[in-house]
Amino acid sequence: MSLKDKIVTLEVAQSTVKRWQNQGDKVVFTNGCFDILHAGHVHYLEEARMLGNQLVIGLNTDQSVQRLDKSPARPIQSQESRAMVLASLESVSLVILFDEDTPKELIEAINPNILVKGADYQIDQIVGGSHVIANGGEVKTLEFLPGFSTSKIEQKILQSHGK
Repeated sequence: MSLKDKIVTLEVAQSTVKRWQNQGDKVVFTNGCFDILHAGHVHYLEEARMLGNQLVIGLNTDQSVQRLDKSPARPIQSQESRAMVLASLESVSLVILFDEDTPKELIEAINPNILVKGADYQIDQIVGGSHVIANGGEVKTLEFLPGFSTSKIEQKILQSHGK
């Protein structure tokens, strides 16, 4: 599958995920901005993928990242660039862009077997978690690799340029 084939619309993702699930695959879903991909992201995505057979990522669009108030400069990379980098990872099966403030609608449409977020979230507070559990799925959290953060990388870049 080519990189561009991994970056799909919601409709394509729904039919693909259904096909995988009908074949007995466990589909894992996670989401995020993934602005500057670093070792922490790669570790997290590998761990998420190992929970099932297919890993689907909901990727915040540029507009959705801007509404998250992370930093006025974010996203640093365009949604197309972020999607392409994620799609290049062997652990990633599909990437779907979403423009809403949360991935709730996307999760409900995809209906993954396992929903994963970082351990900075409480399971009962994970958006879409109640839907996944109500449909027989699981919600899990994964520990982050210590010392990695896109915000810290952004700060380091700005400091090195005297800003």
